[in-house]
Amino acid sequence: MFKNHPKGLLAAAISNMGERFGYYIMNAVLVLFLCSKFGLSDETSSIIYSVFYCGIYVLSLVGGIIADKTQNYKGTIMSGLIVMCLGYIILSVPVLSTADNIGWLLPLTCAALFFIAFGNGLFKGNLQAIVGQMYDNFEKEAEKDGPEAVKLAKSRRDSGFQIFYVFINIGGLVAPFVAPLLREWWLKAHQLAYNADLPALCHQYIHEGAFMTSDNLSNLTELVTKVGGSVTADLTPFCTQYLDVFNTGIHYSFIASVVAMLISLVIFMLFKSTFPTPGKKVKQELAGYTAEEKIEMAKEIKQRMYALFAVLGIVIFFWFSFHQNGQSLSLFARDFVVTDSIAPEIWQAVNPFFVIVLTPLIMLYFGALARRGKQISTPMKIAIGMGIAGIAFLFLTVYSAMQGYPSATDFKGIADSAKAGLKAGPWVLIVTYFFLTVAELFISPLGLSFVSKVAPKHIQGLCQGLWLGATAIGNLFLWIGPLMYNKMPIWQCWTVFFAVCLVSMGVMLGMVKWLERVTK
Repeated sequence: MFKNHPKGLLAAAISNMGERFGYYIMNAVLVLFLCSKFGLSDETSSIIYSVFYCGIYVLSLVGGIIADKTQNYKGTIMSGLIVMCLGYIILSVPVLSTADNIGWLLPLTCAALFFIAFGNGLFKGNLQAIVGQMYDNFEKEAEKDGPEAVKLAKSRRDSGFQIFYVFINIGGLVAPFVAPLLREWWLKAHQLAYNADLPALCHQYIHEGAFMTSDNLSNLTELVTKVGGSVTADLTPFCTQYLDVFNTGIHYSFIASVVAMLISLVIFMLFKSTFPTPGKKVKQELAGYTAEEKIEMAKEIKQRMYALFAVLGIVIFFWFSFHQNGQSLSLFARDFVVTDSIAPEIWQAVNPFFVIVLTPLIMLYFGALARRGKQISTPMKIAIGMGIAGIAFLFLTVYSAMQGYPSATDFKGIADSAKAGLKAGPWVLIVTYFFLTVAELFISPLGLSFVSKVAPKHIQGLCQGLWLGATAIGNLFLWIGPLMYNKMPIWQCWTVFFAVCLVSMGVMLGMVKWLERVTK
């Protein structure tokens, strides 16, 4: 797999894999954790999630600027891992949320999320810039062997970023299992069982007591018995205990994130000397150009930046749709899918599983096309990816309409025993994630490759930060998904995402020829 690719790619990929393991634990549990820990509504939890995920990518711009200005990419990356580790340490300490301490405990949790977001901003884009520089150097070395060698070296960049992306998802495949396993182990140690609906009802009972609606009180008593508790006149002690045990198990999963950050840091430090430093030689190279050549280079840089911003404008809408996997799709798994034997968080592993399985197949497909002289350009691949993402949401739209699903709020009001017969089978999520993953493989790793192609050498960290900044803008609006999901029949919610993907594909197709000229 790593044959005919730059040295250092494997070390960079493994270093990134450890960091992604910790990140994907967070991705799998955050919205559900905020709901179960603090009793927040889906909408409020989703707003915190959206701001956090926006912060991760916005702060990548800050991280890129810091690394470009200081020319200390490696030091910036290591600082990012240490700052993230601090955030996960804060989250790993279990403290029961009560009416008396939520005033400082929720802000402390948000502060921990900020540390993780800022550390990620220092780390993520700059490591991608280093991988891009590996291929710049790889192509430069190939010039010694003639035009054919250069052409072959350039063809390796897309596949190199796809390999890098596979290792990201190895961490992502394992991570979603950690929190549910620890949570269920801790529940079992206290003679209790897992139930996705119970934390919200426990919080409601603690706050409302006898003022709960009869339907919700009936659901609560039914579930208390189901998970191994005893129904008494006052359920407050049981509800408090269940929430404490339920969330303590999740807190322990963040210890695994701390270990993952430290492993990534050690690997990066061991191979630090093998990594290039983006932008290091630019000033020396510029000294040898004439005034006319510098003007021409400035024009080319301007065109490249125009192309970059055009693609960034499109991928905003992809991430707005795709990252619903941690928002409305996680809520859909919790509410509308049979998850008695599979926790909702574990569905987050389906996406990285498909990434790992499908990436080699897609690489073989692209390679076969290239050998036949029918290579698809990176901009065209991104346009195709938007269309495939649309298929995922079209499938959900049709299925939800056929089932006659109401809004999630109305569905949750149905008695627990009645809901069981209405829930979807796990295959619905598998089909959805299959199409979303194929779309991701056409957009995300190839988008990183595209940025590394068009980015001027002296601002590669900033340009990778801009790519992540586009992701940030998409993430900033993620809360809209859960809002629609809870307020309207959910087929209408999926229709909005289908339309967004379809329009984005059309705009991208209209720009393909121009983008292909710029990236030649």
